[in-house]
Amino acid sequence: MSYTVPFAVPELTYDQALAAAHDTGKITSAAGPLLETVVEMLNELERPDARYDCLQVAGTNGKSSTTRFTAAILNAEGKRTALYTSPELVRMEERMEIDGSVISAALLAHGVSAAREAGRRVNVRRAAAGEERYAITPFDLLTVAALVIFAEAEVDVAVLEVGMGGRWDATSATDPVAVAITGIGLDHTRILGDTLAAIAGEKAAVIKPGRGVVLGEGTHESSVQAVMDARCIECGVQPVIVRHETTRLPRHLGDIVEFTVPTLRAVYECQMRKPSYQPQNAACAITLAESYLDRELDHGMLNAALMACPTPGRFDVLRSGPLLMVDACHNPQSCENFVSALDEIDSDVSARPALLIAALADKDVRGIVRVLLPAFPAIAVTRTASDRALSVDELAALVREELAREGREDVPVVEFPSVNAALSAYASTPLVAAGTITLAGEVARIVQG
Repeated sequence: MSYTVPFAVPELTYDQALAAAHDTGKITSAAGPLLETVVEMLNELERPDARYDCLQVAGTNGKSSTTRFTAAILNAEGKRTALYTSPELVRMEERMEIDGSVISAALLAHGVSAAREAGRRVNVRRAAAGEERYAITPFDLLTVAALVIFAEAEVDVAVLEVGMGGRWDATSATDPVAVAITGIGLDHTRILGDTLAAIAGEKAAVIKPGRGVVLGEGTHESSVQAVMDARCIECGVQPVIVRHETTRLPRHLGDIVEFTVPTLRAVYECQMRKPSYQPQNAACAITLAESYLDRELDHGMLNAALMACPTPGRFDVLRSGPLLMVDACHNPQSCENFVSALDEIDSDVSARPALLIAALADKDVRGIVRVLLPAFPAIAVTRTASDRALSVDELAALVREELAREGREDVPVVEFPSVNAALSAYASTPLVAAGTITLAGEVARIVQG
């Protein structure tokens, strides 16, 4: 269905668009972001997101990979498919893809221009009515920009990754035909709550009456499952539940979808050299795609789609000689998945490269450190350029404290003031970088030039 922005848009250059995206309002309310901000911006644009189907993917871990897999599968099935994910590793336009290709810088600039003008018009009208102006966050702006770009590209379906939570997330301003929740873990606790049940409540809010619902393997913890069950009952929907139990591949028929890691590895992991935490994300994506299409997938197309689908920043080898790998694990649960994948490749810790670690101060840094340190024979500590980054001194002190707790005081700990300095020092030595998405992004940016 064709779409054109319904008003004149002052077009920004790419650099101006990036500046605009970084210079939007900040969340000042204790309640967090306002969904009404995005709803009114989309209404001003005459609902570009109503021109195509939307699928929404929420969860603490695995949602980026699940979103990517779902988009790749639907594209292989002949759908003109858009992907919206976050954050980017290197360039902002990486957040948006159409038919598997990252959008151009010019297209990003146009989408941001349209979203910015919509926000301006909404706030002018609110000011004239004596109402408080909305503080438009970067994620608000980029989400609206993506939805405009997808409408103008005349996509059939857009797969949208939730940024944080679900209840107030900008992607929830759309009306998805189906949603998936990959799993629940402790992350963003200051905003979403400090228990699994509280966080599950925020993410379960994406479940609405009349929508298809897929619940991934990571929703099976008892307190989380109770929240999901209650929400589904409240909305009158029957979820499709992905479980790690029997021997058949997912199908769209029936209430319970079951799979085994060995079966999915035959399709996915062994062929693609991907880590063991990805099969459950692939299963969730397969189930969401089948739920949306209301039919079984073509297995040949499925295999090709999964093999070709990139997962940037996830068990990502940026250089093979010497090895430089990044993983965007950023909370204890995702770090455990990463370490388990390493163990399956080679359980000999002494033979592994050094770990380059950085962390954000608002994360469970001790939990991250406690999981990662035992998996590596040597440690390098740095900080990213993020204004949320923990200082090198603080992180190094925590690392040494945890090593002493493990009885490993002899493990070398080297400190670097920046990611660039660390990579220069390890230019000819194998290295694994993990601990925060921002570290994976900075390493990728430096390596790619």
